[in-house]
Amino acid sequence: MDIFSMINTFFWLFVCLVIVFKLVTSIQLVPTQSTFIVERLGRYHSTLGPGFHTTIPFIDRVPYKVNLREEAIEVPPQECFSKDEVHVTVDGVIYLSVTDPTKACYGVTDYRYAAVQLAQTTTRAVIGTLDLDKTFEERSTISARAVQVLDEAGQAWGIRVHRYEIKNLRPPESVRVSMEKQVTAERNRRAILAKSEGDKQAKINLSEGKKREMINLSEGEMQRQINEAEGRAAEIRTLSKATAESLAKIAAVVQKPGGEQALKLLIAERYITKLRPLARAGTRIILPANLADFGSWLRFVELDLDTSEQPPHRTS
Repeated sequence: MDIFSMINTFFWLFVCLVIVFKLVTSIQLVPTQSTFIVERLGRYHSTLGPGFHTTIPFIDRVPYKVNLREEAIEVPPQECFSKDEVHVTVDGVIYLSVTDPTKACYGVTDYRYAAVQLAQTTTRAVIGTLDLDKTFEERSTISARAVQVLDEAGQAWGIRVHRYEIKNLRPPESVRVSMEKQVTAERNRRAILAKSEGDKQAKINLSEGKKREMINLSEGEMQRQINEAEGRAAEIRTLSKATAESLAKIAAVVQKPGGEQALKLLIAERYITKLRPLARAGTRIILPANLADFGSWLRFVELDLDTSEQPPHRTS
């Protein structure tokens, strides 16, 4: 075999290998949540969904394989100037997914890069309308504005932006130190205010407690005096009632035969009984002159109302 025959053999062998390779590569297995864009002779032809597909060798090709799942794209840090001319460094994350593979491939060169650039410009524009203090409070506003702008542009790019989150918002070191001092001063002020309010409330509570205690003591003393007065009044009423009843009974007994003599005898007996404890050595007792005359004794103690004459007294 000469050299020309060998070259011809290798040539046809190479052509066969290329044809086999093209036939094999014409078989397309598209996974779930993915699509393949097919171009025929350089023009868009079709979009292949998940499953088994075949294409025409040497005529069809697959230039784009698009992932339809939601993906997170880092937004690099960038410097922005707030309304009060303070620059801050901002970075974030975009969460988006492809809704129209054809637009995502042919509507923009690189939809990921375009989304990041649009997020950065929107963030700079929104921060430029806010003071530095507000930028930390209005993160949700910045994110919402960026999502709105990206969603409007995403309709032409075949993508949908689900959310945009700001990761870090860093002011300069000097501004950060000043803000920390301001926050510390504000916390100290609140602590002092809270302590003073607590002391004030404690004093108010203490005075209210003392006031209530004095009121309770005075009310208790007043009630005690009222109860004692009512007790004495009840005692007087009871004694007067008992005295009246006893006098009525004595009067009724005196009206009976022999009742007056019995009364006089009882009084004389009680008189002697009262004198008995005083009958000690050296004790001076004043008695009526006529000890045998009970009538004189009764007249002496002013129980005989019919006479005002008193018997003479002697000292023993």
